[in-house]
Amino acid sequence: MRSKKHLSFTSLRKALSKCFNGINDYRQINKTKHTIHDVLMSGFACMHFQDPSLLQFQKRLEKHYHRSNLKTLFGITTIPEATQMRDIIDEISPEAYRPFFNEYFYRLQRGKYLEQFQMFPGLYLAPMDGTQYFSSDSVFCKGCLKTKLKDKNPKEAGCCDENEGDETDVNFSHKMVQIAIMHPNMKQVIPLMPEEISNEDGATKQDCEMNAAKRLIPKVRKDHPQLGLIFGGDDLFSRQPIIQDVLTAQAHYIFVAKPTSHKYLNEWLDAYPKLHNKSITDKEGIQHVYEWMNNVPLHGGADSIITHYFRYQMIKIDEKGEAKVTYRNSWVTDIEVDEKNVEAMVKGGRCKWKIENECFNTLKNQGYSIDHSYGHGDKNLCVNFYLLTLVAFVMHQIFELTDKLYQECRRHFGSKRHLWENIRAYLRTFVFDTWELLLEFTLNPENYNTDKPIISSA
Repeated sequence: MRSKKHLSFTSLRKALSKCFNGINDYRQINKTKHTIHDVLMSGFACMHFQDPSLLQFQKRLEKHYHRSNLKTLFGITTIPEATQMRDIIDEISPEAYRPFFNEYFYRLQRGKYLEQFQMFPGLYLAPMDGTQYFSSDSVFCKGCLKTKLKDKNPKEAGCCDENEGDETDVNFSHKMVQIAIMHPNMKQVIPLMPEEISNEDGATKQDCEMNAAKRLIPKVRKDHPQLGLIFGGDDLFSRQPIIQDVLTAQAHYIFVAKPTSHKYLNEWLDAYPKLHNKSITDKEGIQHVYEWMNNVPLHGGADSIITHYFRYQMIKIDEKGEAKVTYRNSWVTDIEVDEKNVEAMVKGGRCKWKIENECFNTLKNQGYSIDHSYGHGDKNLCVNFYLLTLVAFVMHQIFELTDKLYQECRRHFGSKRHLWENIRAYLRTFVFDTWELLLEFTLNPENYNTDKPIISSA
């Protein structure tokens, strides 16, 4: 029931330790009580077990039994106070996490677990989308995005608007452009290193999702130079500058293209008597209508990119016997569309919802509480807690793909929330030598002597 060794909890934790140990310590050595590794790993442990109070429980265990799960499972030597942890993490550059995101991805490749995520032979779908993970009307830092408030109705400053305004009538926030490898038929998603939407010190223009995406695309290509990628996203990205960045990165794209924002393109298509089309009625009587046209101009400018266009409608018959369109959308892509691939293209285009549901919704509403404020800090505290939570989510996604013992625990408890509630309860009472023992105990506690505080394989 063990996972492959290079994808086991211990192996991945050691890879994360290597990442944390590689961070230069900005502090004076003779004035430090806790290493950068122990501080970041303590924060990660809280996110891994979805328990902000974990440090206090482990300190009590250590006091009584001279051992804690932070030591046995995470290799932590000294446990910092919560305030100390926040102060130190605030100073760490978010880029310090990039080596781990690349390392775990290569390990999945090595284990051939990524092959099932191929959208087309050799090509992986990678939708990107923005999300907000911090918001306040009073707490802010230099990197915060500002949203002007008028008559209690927030009006977000537009892309690259002047970063001005009375700080008493604005909302402050932190946002991220997240990207992940996903497949319509796979429940798991594989997050890549995201890009923060953040105002740089001294900048006169406000950062925005578009600019963050333009920074993200070349970074993803640098991290994964040989990976066949299809960038996905909503209508915001189906503009020539982003498309050119994708093509420059030698990648492909499938972006939503709404009729309201691509008027010239739709007028150009309306000149055709009929688009190429394909219609399928499934067993439930639902009609799926596909239409497409290749080699169309993205806009009316002389320098317009020539792209390929496709759209989709889902039509159901209601109780009155009338046909009703229950879903419609349209996209542009650089991949030529035909009768053979149009269904897969639509599935790829619609797959963007997974980054909102399987990624953002899970992180916000299913125990990870990524939008919970663990403290704002002056520099990088917000984004670093986002990344620590994302690393925990990544490891759980890997376990769902590779760890049979974890998979059995998921089946046994029925939901993630129920599973982690039981795990946290045991962590507060017992010390486990290994992650595997923790899962085995959670699955079958009656097989162990609970009169002893240390659960060991010996």
